[in-house]
Amino acid sequence: MIKCLVVDDEKHAIEILIHYIGKMPMLTLVYSTTRSLEAFQYIQQNPVDLIFLDIHMPELEGLQFLKLLGGKSKIILTTAYPEYALEGYEHDILDYLLKPILFERFLKAVQKMTNQVQTNQSLAGKSSLPAQSEEDYIFVKTESRGKITRITINDILYIEAFGNYIGIHTYKGKTLTLVTMKDIETQIPPNQFVRIHKSYLVNITKIESIDSNQVFINKSPLPIGDKHKEYLLALIGNKIVKGKR
Repeated sequence: MIKCLVVDDEKHAIEILIHYIGKMPMLTLVYSTTRSLEAFQYIQQNPVDLIFLDIHMPELEGLQFLKLLGGKSKIILTTAYPEYALEGYEHDILDYLLKPILFERFLKAVQKMTNQVQTNQSLAGKSSLPAQSEEDYIFVKTESRGKITRITINDILYIEAFGNYIGIHTYKGKTLTLVTMKDIETQIPPNQFVRIHKSYLVNITKIESIDSNQVFINKSPLPIGDKHKEYLLALIGNKIVKGKR
């Protein structure tokens, strides 16, 4: 989970970012404020992975905030002024979002953060573990007492919630295990798997089609929840072939 903080002197701008963050299963909001000094004090005492930072702020300007932070957290600048972009990138910001911020553009910026997190985790794993198979995998306890099954992550089509259980669907069939959706989400790549419904988590590379409020995977229709549809469509937006109009 990526811990986020939002700093902006406009409450409406904060509300928009909080709404967007709430759509992203890999993000969690830990703090928001209209006061930059208050935000800076919070960061000194609490771990924050990603900061959405406005440039024009009372007390402490965004670029001053950025310099004082010294790379402690990743920064996405949010502003209505494009002329500060170059200076921002000189301080190794992650991205630069111009207001009004569209969700699709927000998603693209956040994907840069999740890509970095995955790369760091991969490098850390390689340095601390013996040589592994190129295929990533998980082990899950099954219904059979004492049995643990290996599942290759790329083989997973989708994951379905059944009360206290989840069903992991592959081309070979379904494996039931006594864990929650949140448990399994911590073990699979956030850029590859997306929540489309409170009961369904799908491998985005296995989606065959989307028809109205359904996703089809291996010919199985899966429902798309209303609050998840916008995020799903934004996530695949750069893969949709668009003709000239």
